[in-house]
Amino acid sequence: MNKADRLRDTLQALRPTHLEVLDESHMHSRGLETHYKAVVVGEAFAGKRAVQRHQLVYRTLGPLMQEIHALALHTYTPAEWEQAGAAPDSPTCRGGSKHDRPAS
Repeated sequence: MNKADRLRDTLQALRPTHLEVLDESHMHSRGLETHYKAVVVGEAFAGKRAVQRHQLVYRTLGPLMQEIHALALHTYTPAEWEQAGAAPDSPTCRGGSKHDRPAS
């Protein structure tokens, strides 16, 4: 099972009404299975500020967080998701990593 599937399976504990986990590693220079985007929609986020929502996701993922470099989180209640309709696109990598290839 790849890491995106493991993230997806673990996040099911939040009982999401909508869940997307995208491997965005190809947009970065750190290799495979390092950068992810998660869109999580559920009642578990009702009444919580953004930081509290993210902390809930981090606690849910537990030790799995140690296996990834970056996780872009987009958390919504069902009503917020209905209004938003979609999560924002991730920005392209700005580089600056020691893993970047030198310009030719």
